[in-house]
Amino acid sequence: MTNYTGIQGQNILIVSSDPSNPTEGQIWYNSTSNLLKGLKYVEAWASGGNLATARSSLGGAGATQSSFLAFGGGNPGTLTNSESYNGTSWTSTPSLNTARKALAGCGTQTAALGMGGYLQPGGTSAVESFNGSSWTSTTSLPASRFNNGGAGTPTAAITFGGDLFPGPVRFTNTSLTFNGSSWTSTPNMNTTGRGFSGVGTQTAAIGMGGITAPTTTTTATESWNGSSWTSVSPMNTGRQDFGSFGSSTSAVSAGGDDTNVELANTELWNGTSWTTSTNLPAAKSGMTDQGAGTQSSGAIAGGGSPANTTQEWNAGPAVQTITTS
Repeated sequence: MTNYTGIQGQNILIVSSDPSNPTEGQIWYNSTSNLLKGLKYVEAWASGGNLATARSSLGGAGATQSSFLAFGGGNPGTLTNSESYNGTSWTSTPSLNTARKALAGCGTQTAALGMGGYLQPGGTSAVESFNGSSWTSTTSLPASRFNNGGAGTPTAAITFGGDLFPGPVRFTNTSLTFNGSSWTSTPNMNTTGRGFSGVGTQTAAIGMGGITAPTTTTTATESWNGSSWTSVSPMNTGRQDFGSFGSSTSAVSAGGDDTNVELANTELWNGTSWTTSTNLPAAKSGMTDQGAGTQSSGAIAGGGSPANTTQEWNAGPAVQTITTS
């Protein structure tokens, strides 16, 4: 057997089974599997359970990877379908009252909000809340909009940007907050457009990406502090219609569309800047506008033309086989 002492500066531990609680950077030789292994930090996507109904441009909400809600979407017509995910499989839940796609979502699996959306031949102002067992129509948006961003909870939400079609002015930078019963106009974003993604709360959110003209995507990222929008460090790749999850200081964004080219790019936000990370297994746009989870464990679903796939994100220390050739 090769002697790694000179390379590592220490002896390699030989064990019959992997250590139950290894530390990052630790290396050992498993004599049962005849493999050299170690613990290292990894960032990776893996396939999860499939949606019951394939769709794109759907809304999403969720606090964890194993507690996820997906609703609405297109296939290619607009849908009312709603499904919940337990980390393994999707289960159909009561349907939305208004069929639509390209809607903003926020909240959790048992307390979610769906805002606006596209309903042929234009946008809708419909807003619905989910309590874990049924969807209820609530106070509508002041005006129809779709491809808008969102963040927060059913009783403390914010939605921003979007397409006001069939209005005479299409793209908007307007921002609205919701207290569970009424909508209030707030200061405008600095970026006018649609196809934004958003994460966070009503008083601490970020809105990113989007398209500012029919063929112009943006890398813009804006931070909302409850009273104003501030432009912060941009994304590395301009995109619209992508999936995101996390918080205003720790988020994951993936996929999307850049001038009719679907992307697999993944980027991580640390509250100050974006860094590139492991790509999705395949380029895709139109996934849940807001996924579920955190920067260490999350998920997004749907998208494509359309697709029923779920992609699970995991980041952290993991046992890896070390190759020596």
